[in-house]
Amino acid sequence: MTSRPTDTDTTKASTIQALNALPESELRTQLRACCAANTWVEGMLAARPYADLADLHRQAENLWPSLSEADWLEAFDAHPQIGDINSLKAKYADTQATAGHEQAGASGASDDVLQRLKTQNEAYVARFGFIFIVCATGKSATEMLELLEARLPNTRAQEIDNAAREQAQITHLRLEKLL
Repeated sequence: MTSRPTDTDTTKASTIQALNALPESELRTQLRACCAANTWVEGMLAARPYADLADLHRQAENLWPSLSEADWLEAFDAHPQIGDINSLKAKYADTQATAGHEQAGASGASDDVLQRLKTQNEAYVARFGFIFIVCATGKSATEMLELLEARLPNTRAQEIDNAAREQAQITHLRLEKLL
């Protein structure tokens, strides 16, 4: 059975065309909001034009293995701590709406859970030297707290890998939102 393009497909194709046509500086800003690792952003710019949405995602994935620990840390640094939506407003104004929506599960949490998230985030930063990264979309504050606590005993190398995988998921979701 042959599939027929839908209106959604047509819209996405024209959006990909529009994305390809953006001035480099504007696309750089949009890509940086998806993943702030400069090496990744420059690689994505160099891979343009994208044939379609799948190609955009494929290019993102092709770049992950080339990123160093310093690149990942640069990407992680662009995130607010889970549950710390106020710091998002001050430090990350250009990604506030995106990350705020991603962390919506933390907004209805009890004061106790939010306090534990804050305390455990501080312990995580002290242990690993970077904030806890998790793809928060669809997760409650309690679920994020459980994930944070489960990852605290890991080694730094394990957490770089875990956080990099989470960053990749977050990036793919944000790439979808570009279109």
